Amino acid sequence: MSKRSPITTHILDVSIGKPAANVACTLEKLNSQSEWEKIGTGMTNQDGRLENLISSPLSLGVYRLEFKTKSYFEQRKISSFYPSVTVQFEITSTDEHYHVPLLLSPYGYSTYRGS
Repeated sequence: MSKRSPITTHILDVSIGKPAANVACTLEKLNSQSEWEKIGTGMTNQDGRLENLISSPLSLGVYRLEFKTKSYFEQRKISSFYPSVTVQFEITSTDEHYHVPLLLSPYGYSTYRGS
């Protein structure tokens, strides 16, 4: 059994009240040269979850998680205002788990720190 990533996500499509499956996600970290460095990628499963985003330990700093939403909505044959959603957050303790859920619809989204 594989260990869960220290950063996970879950996407709920609130326009249909169901998880958003098959959404590509990219995790990046801001490095010491103020450049974004890709550290993980993945695709949400049928339950809209991505739990194996990274396997390496966390380090303190600023991260961003990009959800590629355009292809998800194209698969549903509907248009969307947001071709992608990017969430930036800061890791202030490496001893914690960070869950970054996304509540999504074609014309809006929200996020929060989950558990």
